[in-house]
Amino acid sequence: MEIEQKRRREQQIVEQMIGIYCHGKKHKRKKGENLCPACRALVEYADQRVAHCPHMQEKTFCNFCQTHCYMPQKRAAIREAMRYAGPRMFFHAPLMALEHLFLQLLQRLKQ
Repeated sequence: MEIEQKRRREQQIVEQMIGIYCHGKKHKRKKGENLCPACRALVEYADQRVAHCPHMQEKTFCNFCQTHCYMPQKRAAIREAMRYAGPRMFFHAPLMALEHLFLQLLQRLKQ
């Protein structure tokens, strides 16, 4: 997979998962917006981190990366959103969830 394609894919997954988290936690959103301001800021921060990731060629997901580019507070927020949204991904994007699990399994086997 091409590096830019991997970046876009990871950004899509993060946005999807934060969206599930935001809706599931019933965050206050303005009419017509998909995410609350805090979740939108988290997506933008994650997109920025993924866009500048120096290890994109060899890594699969940020939680397996040796370099943690997220600030501790943002990292905790991302982790909370991922823990909430992860199990729910099967209902919202089942193929994406299966692909994610498969890639995680491969990564764990490599370690």
